[in-house]
Amino acid sequence: MSAFGKAPVADVHAIDRLIGVMKQLRDPVSGCAWDLAQTFASIASYTVEEAYELADAIDCGDPAKICDELGDVLLQVVFHAQIASDHDLFDFDAVANGIADKMIRRHPHIFGDGHDLPLSAAWEEIKAAERAGDLTTPPGALAGVAKALPALKRADKLQARAARVGFDWPDTRGPRAKVDEELAELAAAPDSTARLEEMGDLLFAVANLARKLGIDPEAALTAANRKFERRFAGMERLAGGGIEHLDLAAQEMLWQRVKALEI
Repeated sequence: MSAFGKAPVADVHAIDRLIGVMKQLRDPVSGCAWDLAQTFASIASYTVEEAYELADAIDCGDPAKICDELGDVLLQVVFHAQIASDHDLFDFDAVANGIADKMIRRHPHIFGDGHDLPLSAAWEEIKAAERAGDLTTPPGALAGVAKALPALKRADKLQARAARVGFDWPDTRGPRAKVDEELAELAAAPDSTARLEEMGDLLFAVANLARKLGIDPEAALTAANRKFERRFAGMERLAGGGIEHLDLAAQEMLWQRVKALEI
């Protein structure tokens, strides 16, 4: 309970209670100074962070943590909606009804008269029609790929979009050769500016090769990160603490021992 009023009680509908909490936090007279100062832009990074924390909870497989992190993500949605409502832009109901309408529109085989196309093709066709009707999105095959996506994920999506209009190799030989080409260009780069550009080209080419192999590059790198963390922690355990006092040859021996123990 705040000094200015009671918090919404738990016997109301759960989402209405949460919306009520956020309204009180954003109340111009009795609200929280920090919450009142926030804008779409100022909390955008928190929204992204909460999504990643949810993904981590899912990866851990802990239902209680997943539930907790879902709440944090939902709070971000309610927070953004309340900011919009305070400026007479839209409210939470508009957000919820908008996504419900979109799901109905994108599932004509469930809510409509059916669709002759395979589900994946129908989904993309409907999304393309939506983009064509969105006057705020520039036209083009690559339109609408979010700029805030992680770079590797965005590369994958951009390449997939280009492939839908025929800009793609027929098999994996082309992207594999492109990786070799970019490696050579990186090795030949004359300065740091050129190396930065060539490294970007190399990563983009690797993402494209992953796509052609049917691999999500973001998921693959996430798995590699986890493996490195696990093995590095194993090295530290074998060393009985930190490994900074060991030379590279000794560290490599520990690394190989950890790898052997995993087999």
